Amino acid sequence: MIIVLLLLVVSVLFLISMLHVYWACGGRWGAKVVVPVKKGGQEAVFIPKKVGTMLVAVLLLIAAFLLFVQGIYGQTVQAFTFFTVGCTVCAVIFLIRAIGDFKYVGFFKKIKHSQFARNDTRFYSPLCLIIAIVYLFVLF
Repeated sequence: MIIVLLLLVVSVLFLISMLHVYWACGGRWGAKVVVPVKKGGQEAVFIPKKVGTMLVAVLLLIAAFLLFVQGIYGQTVQAFTFFTVGCTVCAVIFLIRAIGDFKYVGFFKKIKHSQFARNDTRFYSPLCLIIAIVYLFVLF
């Protein structure tokens, strides 16, 4: 069962990475609802740059690779410290993303009026929490 969940999360991370590549290359589908907006309006908190978006894509791809290797080989062979540390860092990052910054993102955000905020509550933060839990499963 954990293998199915592992492969599902690795696939989701890969797909999210490819979506970031699409946005970095100029794609617009879905881009309006993935950036938090300021209170009382529809102005974005930040404007993602192409380089930053591509960096996020690469980091998500690395995160998927770390999870895959640790999940598949970490149980049968002595896991390399690099993969263990990498998965621990990823679990912490995804958990922090799920909790949020207490203003714009996460379960404890204060600004909740935008489509991003609604999507964050329904999809993005729960997904980050699930991903963090899967990382913890493969570590222990």
